[in-house]
Amino acid sequence: MSRRFAIFAAPGTGSADSAGVRLREKAEQWLGRSVAGGQVRRAIPDGLTRAAVDAMTVDARRYGFHGTLKPPFRLAEGRTAEELDAAVARFAAGTAGAVIPRLSLARLGGFFALVPGAEAPGLHALADDVVRHFDEFRAPPTAAEITRRNPAELTPRRRELLAAWGYPYVFDEFRFHLTLTDRIPPERRPRVERVLGDWFAPLLGAAVPVDALALFTEAEPGAPFALHSVHPLRPIPPHSPAAAAADREGAR
Repeated sequence: MSRRFAIFAAPGTGSADSAGVRLREKAEQWLGRSVAGGQVRRAIPDGLTRAAVDAMTVDARRYGFHGTLKPPFRLAEGRTAEELDAAVARFAAGTAGAVIPRLSLARLGGFFALVPGAEAPGLHALADDVVRHFDEFRAPPTAAEITRRNPAELTPRRRELLAAWGYPYVFDEFRFHLTLTDRIPPERRPRVERVLGDWFAPLLGAAVPVDALALFTEAEPGAPFALHSVHPLRPIPPHSPAAAAADREGAR
C-alpha cells in the first residue's frame, strides 16, 4: 500500500481559537492552498509576485500548513485507517494540549518556518508521546525510503533514530516548526525573510495553542496531503507551566 498517514499539529483547524485561526488563514493565503479543501485567497505579499511565491512553496504547499508530530508513514500490515483514526481520537481525548510560545520566524537550513520563540517543553513532550504511542501503526521503511534520507550524511544519533523510528528528527533531535517555504537560494533569503516577516507580523510573538491532533493522508507518492480528521486535545490544566506561559504571552 502506497498510501501514507501522518499526525500533525494544525493550528486553527477545527478550533475557534482566534490566534490559531488567524495564523492558519495567513499561512494558507501564503501557501495558496487549504488542506481542508475549498477556495483560498492567494496572497500577493508586498515585494514578491504570486508566481515567485508559488515557485518557492511547491513542497510546502503539497504538505499543507502543519507542524509534524508523527512523521508520514505507511500502515503496518493488518492495521487499517479506521483503527488509526479511532486510536488518535482516544489518545487526544486523554491528552492535554500544548502551546507554541512567542511564535517566531526562523530559517532552518535553507528554508523558512514558524517556530517557538521560547522553550516549549509541553510541545516537545506531546510530540514524543505521539511518536511512541502510534509507532505500532507504522510499517518499517523500505530500503528506498531509508536511502532518501541520505543516512551517510546524518550524524550517528540521527542514523540511530532513523533505524529505530523511521525518521531521524524525533525526540532529542526534534524541533517543532511550521514550514512556509522550500529551500531558498542564499542570495534570495534576505528578501524572502523580510517579506515573510511583514506578512506574519501581526502574529509574531503570540502564543498559539496546539489544541487538536490532525490526521493527514497522502493518497499516493507525490499527491497533496489532505486533512482526514481532527481530534481535540484536552484543555491545558489552568495551573500548568504551559498555561502560565500562554497567559504571560497573552498579556504582552
